[in-house]
Amino acid sequence: MRVLVGEDDGQLANELAHVLRADNFVVDVADNGVDIGHLGSTEHYDAVVLDLGLPGEDGLSVLEKWRADACAVPVLVLTARSTWSDKAAGFQAGADDYLTKPFLPEEVVTRLRALIRRSQGHASSRIRCGALVYDTHSGAFTFHGQQCRLTAFEARVLSSLILRKNLVVPRMELAEHVYEFDAEVNFQSLEVIIGRIRRKIGNEMIETVRGLGYRLVGADQ
Repeated sequence: MRVLVGEDDGQLANELAHVLRADNFVVDVADNGVDIGHLGSTEHYDAVVLDLGLPGEDGLSVLEKWRADACAVPVLVLTARSTWSDKAAGFQAGADDYLTKPFLPEEVVTRLRALIRRSQGHASSRIRCGALVYDTHSGAFTFHGQQCRLTAFEARVLSSLILRKNLVVPRMELAEHVYEFDAEVNFQSLEVIIGRIRRKIGNEMIETVRGLGYRLVGADQ
């Protein structure tokens, strides 16, 4: 899963990025409203962590512009502004969740996982695709009731596929959910990762849709 963090406090931004990456998120960081506004409008993210007090352009204005442009990315607002009027303004601007400072970075992870799951139309924290089950709270996979041992790259790919099970995920979009923003996209290595996952859950569960991307298939049980 790919997340954009907009936070001008360098120490906090680094801490959030560290915790998220440890939980198998791909993380891009911006420290001002102009850059985060541009990234959110031009790149595909599963969710955004947005501070309201950003330099250049405040987070509320960035969020309002995204929503006016029909950008529906889930947004978790982080701010020191804790009054009800501040929260109401954030939700009216289009925020999906609101967390006041100080907070536990682990809570950000939990809230983001819930936002991403709901944005993909999944009400339960456990997403099933055939014999494969993804626990969105813990980030763990089981197959036929047994824990899947996955590398970080494999977990990123498989979580992206199961969140949109039975739908084609474009190859470029999937690659962007594996590699960091400034890393070179390598489709050959992505195919290697897909091959390793297939050996763990069966070739038939991941279809290659030629010229488009990949699709995780399986009947709900």
